[in-house]
Amino acid sequence: MTEAASAPWLVVCLCAEWCGTCKEYRPVFEALAQQLPSMRFAWLDVEDEEDVVGDLDIVTFPTMLVGQGDQPLFLGPLLPQIGILQRMLERFSVSGAPVLPPEDAAHALLANVRRLLAARA
Repeated sequence: MTEAASAPWLVVCLCAEWCGTCKEYRPVFEALAQQLPSMRFAWLDVEDEEDVVGDLDIVTFPTMLVGQGDQPLFLGPLLPQIGILQRMLERFSVSGAPVLPPEDAAHALLANVRRLLAARA
């Protein structure tokens, strides 16, 4: 197994406290985290953590960030149906996923989220 293949997974739901959809989605997101203990899941309020999000303008909730190690694999809105996220994570973990291009804002966001989570630990 390569180092990249064994790198830790991070699944981040970017949300807002005022968002009713996010409030409904959070319990199922946390339940999926329990089902996939090999992946780290995090809930990030984009308004509380503006410095982490930076200039990235998130307008659709929930928006997901998925990374493995320091490589972002997905950043974008998902329908608030946990099966969609679950299938995507299963597919990525079995078949792999292409890393987003270096100029993609997901690289900085993933690094910022990892620093935040490390500081909270």
